[in-house]
Order: sequence, then C-alpha cells, then structure tokens
Amino acid sequence: MTEKEVIKVIESFFNVGKTKNFSTLQDIQLNDSIFSSFSDVPPYDLKDFATTMALEELRFASISDYDYEIKNSKISIFDNTAVLACELMQKGMLVDNKAFTGQYITINGRATFVLVKKTDWLIVHYHFSEIK
Repeated sequence: MTEKEVIKVIESFFNVGKTKNFSTLQDIQLNDSIFSSFSDVPPYDLKDFATTMALEELRFASISDYDYEIKNSKISIFDNTAVLACELMQKGMLVDNKAFTGQYITINGRATFVLVKKTDWLIVHYHFSEIK
C-alpha cells in the first residue's frame, strides 16, 4: 500500500497540469524551510517552498492540453522517507497570452522526488532534468 500512496502523491502533482487546481500543490508539498527543488526550466538555482509554488503555478498555467507519462519508476522507502526516481515525459501547448500564440512542446526528462511521512506523504524535494 505504501508504494501506491507515494505514486498517488506524484500523480497528484502532475495532474495539477491537467486540472489547474493549484491548491493541490500546497496540499502535497511540505511547507517548511527544509523544502527544496530543482527544475528543468530556468531559473536553475535551488528554490525554496514559496518560490517553487509560484513557479509551479506559472508553469502549469501556461501549458494547455497538458499531459504526462511516468515511466520506469523506482520507489525506495526508508521508514518515514521515500524516494521516487523515474523517467518523465511532459507535453502540451505552451501558451503566450500576451502574443496570443502557442507552441507544442514535449519535454523528455528524469525526475527524482523525496517524500516524508507526516500524517500523509509530502514532497520535501524534487529534481527535474531534461534529456536533450
């Protein structure tokens, strides 16, 4: 059951791109100073919780017809910590609302998520890297 709980959190993260229900991001990530993230799109620096939330909302809001596929995932669980590593494909229409234009994008990459078990599993760190 625990591996299914972990993958459900990760799927909830990416489903925000489809549903645009941004409050989910607050629900599944640990709002704490230990939270951090690296993205596959600029800026590439290590981000804190507040910056990550703002950039995630911007990213998911600017991609219409968003879809994703998690492939070859591996989940390792250590007491109250879990690590999910996978290959990740994301695609959709990147919309520029100012210019009223769009560009179809596909991002093939890798992702690593670290989760901690509080009452529920929460994301405490993730790292996305694009495969060129």
